[in-house]
Amino acid sequence: MAARGGFFLSLLNYKTEKYVIAENRKIGILFRLYQLAVLGYIIGWVFVAKKGYQEKEEAIQTSVFTKLKGVALTNDSNKGLHLWGAEDYVIPPNGEQVFFVVTNYIETPNQRLGFCPESDRVPDGRCTSDDDCEEGETVIAGNGIKTGVCINSTGTCEVHAWCPVEYSPRPQEPLLSAAENFTVYIKNFIRFPNFNFFRSNVLETAEANYLKNCTYDSETHPYCPIFHLGNLVSWTGSDFQEMAVKGGSVGILIEWKCDLDKDYSLCNPQYSFTRLDININNSVTSGYNFRYAKHFKDPKGESFRTLYKVYGIRFDIMVNGQAGKFSIVPTIIALGSGIALLGAGAFACDMILLYMMNTSSFYRERKFEIINFNKDGKDSKAAHRERRSKKSSVEKEASNSITREDETGVAAAESQSSSVERRGPTIPRNTGQRYSALLSPGPDQKLHVSFSPRF
Repeated sequence: MAARGGFFLSLLNYKTEKYVIAENRKIGILFRLYQLAVLGYIIGWVFVAKKGYQEKEEAIQTSVFTKLKGVALTNDSNKGLHLWGAEDYVIPPNGEQVFFVVTNYIETPNQRLGFCPESDRVPDGRCTSDDDCEEGETVIAGNGIKTGVCINSTGTCEVHAWCPVEYSPRPQEPLLSAAENFTVYIKNFIRFPNFNFFRSNVLETAEANYLKNCTYDSETHPYCPIFHLGNLVSWTGSDFQEMAVKGGSVGILIEWKCDLDKDYSLCNPQYSFTRLDININNSVTSGYNFRYAKHFKDPKGESFRTLYKVYGIRFDIMVNGQAGKFSIVPTIIALGSGIALLGAGAFACDMILLYMMNTSSFYRERKFEIINFNKDGKDSKAAHRERRSKKSSVEKEASNSITREDETGVAAAESQSSSVERRGPTIPRNTGQRYSALLSPGPDQKLHVSFSPRF
């Protein structure tokens, strides 16, 4: 319990930094290299490449209109010559973000409600006897409802349907091969609501006939919104005539990247193109087709129809974008993350010094220091008296050392003077005479000085 209480009390301690300079060249070089890498990341990647100082908006509001132009002439055994216009081969004809262009078709004309044999290409419609054709049962993936009769000549069940049922095979060459030269006008409007910014992909120009004479080219006319269908397919890496036989799907991506810190005229779309359907070794998953019918009435008022199974290319227009403008909030966040990364470098170097070096214990002793503050006043006074007694003892010791030094100096001076008394005074010599002084060995003897001439 005491250990647990000590742990919880330690949570109330305050920790502050203590800076220790570790003269370790390897750690110092490692830390500086890390700092340079972080600075390069913040400046080069965060601010220059990703524009981390900008507020970004990706919730783009967009609207797309399409308009196709072109005519094609076909000649088949059922209808003979037929001129196809945009209202015939474009589905839907009003122009939307997704549109379909007919490139090949199977036509079954003059179908009327009645009884006829099911197609032998429908597995559920095949039979060997009437028992295989249960009356009132719908033919799975077929054209009508079984009547209970098996037609031996065709080996299929009789059905109540629009007769005759579809029977013609798919043409091996596209009937509307001229669709490669059709053009599509794609008009795109965008809006970034947070910045109240509007833009269109149509080039702002004073030339009235610009759109009548231009077609999109990534180098010569990058901002012309008129495209050849053949180019749209070829830019995906596919062949238009090959795709036109069975159909396919092409994606047109319009991408807006607008830096609103610059002039608004520099905000222009970038186009990219891709094939969306899977075309692997002419598998059954490749291609695109569907059926539709045109209904008529004869002079007698009876209904009949012409059934079309059309193959073609579906174009999906996808728009996305991003706008950015300077804001102080993302700038502060980017700087804060950079400072945090710099702190991570200091933490890593500390871990190396604390736990991975031979001198780790020495570094820990220098880095961490615990200071205890006493809570009781008496203890504080006692601690203060103890510090004062320690100080006075230190001062006494210092004064004693000074006294000893003085006594030593005095003793040395006295010994020097006694030696002088024993030796006697030194008398200088004059020219022609020599003086000598002799000290008497006893206190009663008198000083005797003798002079001797010098020749």
